[in-house]
Amino acid sequence: MSTPKTIVSIGECMVELASAGDGLYRRGFAGDTLNTAWYLRRELGDDWAVAYLTALGTDGTSDEMQAFFADAGLVTDHVRRIPERMPGLYIIHLEGAERSFSYWRDSAAARLLAADPAHLARAFAAGDAFYFSGITLAILPPADRQRLIEQLASAKAAGKAVAFDPNIRPRLWPDPAEMRDAITAGAAASTICLPSFPDEAAAFGDASPDATADRYLGCGVGEVVVKDGADPALVATSSHRERIQPATITDAVDTTGAGDSFNAGYLAARLAGVPAPHAVRRGHALAGEVVRHYGALIR
Repeated sequence: MSTPKTIVSIGECMVELASAGDGLYRRGFAGDTLNTAWYLRRELGDDWAVAYLTALGTDGTSDEMQAFFADAGLVTDHVRRIPERMPGLYIIHLEGAERSFSYWRDSAAARLLAADPAHLARAFAAGDAFYFSGITLAILPPADRQRLIEQLASAKAAGKAVAFDPNIRPRLWPDPAEMRDAITAGAAASTICLPSFPDEAAAFGDASPDATADRYLGCGVGEVVVKDGADPALVATSSHRERIQPATITDAVDTTGAGDSFNAGYLAARLAGVPAPHAVRRGHALAGEVVRHYGALIR
């Protein structure tokens, strides 16, 4: 049997507190790129390994989090352990099926995930494909962010797949201009971009999903999928555009992780050689399953 290829997901996993009713909360572990890695492992065959590149502390919660990664089938070789740091934490607030969050992450270990050049280089040497998000970029100091983007650009230049969800969260950035510049630089280092239109319209002033697709294609991205909630997703390349309508979901209870799981379904299909329009349908189907459950990850 041949050695499996590896996709490396890069970012932050946090302690998640989700309502369990009667004022009680259920603890879990989640985060945008971790959620996608979780579902990638579920969706991909044995010819792909899924690794997670992040940083944790040396405390008991970090030990439990790394064990959680391993139990999910994720490769943990690229998890840095940093004394005096801990994972961040967030609470999910639900109004109907829609969610908002409160965060505690200022001293999170994941902010240092790209601080060690040698560790970062080893992770990239071991990967055949890569996935990261705008949140990954937002939590890093500027020099570390640039180091990560340079590694991603080198992977792209070497012909490896590099997928990027801009996942725009303005409050994580010191100012809108730095946010837009970093998102644009991340896209330029990518082969696949997976933006969400409402976020892009607010941050960049895009008038339509087509405008979002045009902007990212103009950055040098080869393939763009513009998600738009319950409206059709637009898949675009330089030579083709197609809109794919998701199925109507009438029993959604929690939209946490919907975009992350869509990305996993889409990327798993594309890595398996499925054409992009069919991969969008795989992404819609997985996200439709996830929103019928509470929390970002479903067992």
